[in-house]
Order: sequence, then structure tokens, then C-alpha cells
Amino acid sequence: MKTPIRLLPIALAAAFAAAPAFAADYVQASGALSFASEYQGETFVGLFPDFRTTLSFDPAAPQDARLDVVIPLAPADTKNGDRDTTLKTADFFNVAKFAEARYTAAGFRSLGDGRYAADGTLELRGVSRPVTLTFTWTPGDRPVLAGRATVKRLDFGVGAGDWGDLSIIPNDVAVSTKVTFRPAP
Repeated sequence: MKTPIRLLPIALAAAFAAAPAFAADYVQASGALSFASEYQGETFVGLFPDFRTTLSFDPAAPQDARLDVVIPLAPADTKNGDRDTTLKTADFFNVAKFAEARYTAAGFRSLGDGRYAADGTLELRGVSRPVTLTFTWTPGDRPVLAGRATVKRLDFGVGAGDWGDLSIIPNDVAVSTKVTFRPAP
């Protein structure tokens, strides 16, 4: 049976309304990835300047999202040469053996008001553990993800041994990121 021409716009609108939402694919245009901790009671902040992020995300279907962050460890910069050199050693990041960390998440949870949680996996020093990134999403031509996570450094063997004393360096490391995306080519 043919659809009368006057009903065609209604039928098309209904078909598109019922069509599944498709995630947009993004690559990092710019961004910052930082970590903060303390050493003997003094707070310090470091940056991972060379990280790379890809994202597939549709706010209408956060459960279908995919996030991949590759983090080269050697360029970590805390603005303190001695600390930066120590971070590269086997006691901390062990960059000779593990040049990169990686965070991946498949599926986000909506927390309401443009806020989401990515229950992902951080692989650092050959150890994989769950880490949740909570973030806000600002849509637009250049959407922005701004998020935070807490990483338990000893779960990954970072600063174990003599550095494992929590009175010298706490176990919790605060991680923050702000990434501006552009559509993937």
C-alpha cells in the first residue's frame, strides 16, 4: 500500500525519531592532564603534556561511549627537576620498562545536568585497575570534557618500597583533565 503524499512528511519524521542515536567521533584538539599529590606535607602538581585522547560519545546514549587516553610518562613535569627525574625511575613510573599509561572506558553513566561518569581501566606499570572519571560535557563545535579522578598510586606500584610510607607521600593522587575536542577526520 502506498503512503499518501500528505502523510509522507509525518512518516519520515517518525522514522527519524525512532532511529538510534549515533555517537560522534572526536580527537583531542587541545587539553591539559594534571596530577596532584604531596611530598612531606607540601602539595605539588605535575602535568602530562603529551597525552592523546580519542572519544566516541553521544550524550543521548552515554552507555555506548568509548574513551581512550594514551599518556606518555617520561615528559611528566612537576617544575622540579629532581622530582621529575625520580618519577622516571623504577621506583615510580619506570619509564624504561613502561613508557606509557593508558586509560580506557567503554560506556558512561549519566549523573544529570551534563555530568557523567566513565568507569574505566587505567593501565600503569603493567597493572590494570578500575578508575572512575567523573566529568562535565560542554557540547558545541569544539566540545569540552572537564573531569577528575582519584588514583591510588600503590595499587599500581608507584612509589612502593621506601616511598610507600603514606606519611611521606599519600596514596591518593588527584587527576584532573580538560580536553577540547574536534571531529575525527
